[in-house]
Amino acid sequence: MKEEIVRQISNYPLFEGISKQDIQEMIQCMGGFCRTYQKSEILILEKSEIKNIGLIIQGSVYIMKEDVWGNQVLITKLGPAEIFGETFVCGSVRSAKVSFIAAEDTEVLFLPFHKVIGVCNLSCVFHHRLIENMMKAVADKNVKLMEKIEVTSKKTLRDKIITYLLQEKERFGSDIFTIPMGRQELADYLCADRTAVARELSLMKKDGLLEFEKRKFHLYL
Repeated sequence: MKEEIVRQISNYPLFEGISKQDIQEMIQCMGGFCRTYQKSEILILEKSEIKNIGLIIQGSVYIMKEDVWGNQVLITKLGPAEIFGETFVCGSVRSAKVSFIAAEDTEVLFLPFHKVIGVCNLSCVFHHRLIENMMKAVADKNVKLMEKIEVTSKKTLRDKIITYLLQEKERFGSDIFTIPMGRQELADYLCADRTAVARELSLMKKDGLLEFEKRKFHLYL
């Protein structure tokens, strides 16, 4: 694996407490491999079998769910340092219930799941640390998905928007923050129409609840 990639991922939570040299050796021992994807390219299609855990090196990935009518719903958007696929590969049924799609040009490190949780042939000293870090990453993602449920469970569009923005405000620790989604992504995340979201944001601005410019928000709540 390229030295610059190892240097980059050594700062990611999944490899916290593991040296660059040990990361290189561990990935090689587990048979990890990198793949690059262009924007809108499918990484994993719904209903396909999953054998690997993906770690986003750069770029971002949509988790999408298609309903019986063919409409796609944005579950969440993942960025650098986040993992995906672990929810399904850990279960008894290893077929994906969602699709993973590149939101932009993206590079991913894949790690075979059975080698991540199994005993390494070389008995790597930091293998257990990797497993511990992965469990933390899974827990963090579960919290993120719970936040999505909290947002979409609100009855009105305004309440959904406010709940989402309050979550981002708390994440940044400031009344002024930048959200990771554009308007269409935000509308998909809220399970709402883009025009309706834009209209509601304008009304909220008129009501003195917030100011915004593209992805940058100033919340007065």
